[in-house]
Amino acid sequence: MADSLISLFDAVLSDLDGVVYAGPHAIPGAVESLRRLQTVGVGLGYVTNNASRTPAQVAAHLRELGAPAEDHQVVSSSQAAGELLASMLPAGAHVLITGSAALAHEIELAGLKPVHSAAESPVAVVQGFNPEIGWKDLAEASYVVAGGAKWFATNTDMSIPQARGMAPGNGTLVAAVAAATGKTPLVAGKPEAPLFHAAAKRLKADRPLVVGDRLDTDILGGNRAGFATAAVLTGVDTTHTIIAARTDERPDYLLADLEGLYAPYPEVVSDAGTFRCGAASAVAGDGTVTVTGDEADLDAWRAACAAWWAAVPDTDVAQTPQLVWRNH
Repeated sequence: MADSLISLFDAVLSDLDGVVYAGPHAIPGAVESLRRLQTVGVGLGYVTNNASRTPAQVAAHLRELGAPAEDHQVVSSSQAAGELLASMLPAGAHVLITGSAALAHEIELAGLKPVHSAAESPVAVVQGFNPEIGWKDLAEASYVVAGGAKWFATNTDMSIPQARGMAPGNGTLVAAVAAATGKTPLVAGKPEAPLFHAAAKRLKADRPLVVGDRLDTDILGGNRAGFATAAVLTGVDTTHTIIAARTDERPDYLLADLEGLYAPYPEVVSDAGTFRCGAASAVAGDGTVTVTGDEADLDAWRAACAAWWAAVPDTDVAQTPQLVWRNH
């Protein structure tokens, strides 16, 4: 496997939904690709923003799908929050939990005392997703935050995929407290760096590759952590949204799926403004990318991304080029 992409790394930090599974089912080829990591001596960690399930519950679900998953391989935003709080608060400090029992458990494991009321003198608030949260919980958090306590959020995903469609995520509940208090929380989960650093530390990885399907959480977070990033096309983002990505959300690698880890990654070569990848090439100018190649060929998209990103190196908003496709 010396020439495969995965040979450059000592661990994979994988997102779950959209990479390993979609809804209740595993994505074709994903389980086999994850199992294969062990045969090439590469570590595996799962990074999830889901703070409503314990890592043990997540690992059990992965094992049901046939994926390799020991409990310690799952790093949740609740755990990252626990580590973050423990690094900033004295041992035994009272922390108001606005979230699930799983979140309270992680805070306890971090050597802090979970409490559920302002009357218990919390010095911090930690907020994580829990479908049971109501107005009273958000009000309690607001009183404590407004009173000057440190405020942490496991994650700020605005939406959460459900069987019936997209529902409000933890970010919407955090936004309610922010609107009431005028304060901003410290965030432990994606797209912030702590979750990725916690996962790499646990695996003792020096050269991890972050793999995800979402630019705004996985890729942005991996980039912020200073790790290499790979976007897969099995979930939310597509070749069209990836080429348009703002600078901070651009992946280092573009893969169809996890099986792409085991193939050699083609080099993109630049020659006087023409970017070549495999048999494809691309040139950018005046808001247009002209691609010589097949739209179904990933190499053509790799060349197109390289050309466009070189033409628009620094942007904090997504910018979509006009794409012109030419056959060889």
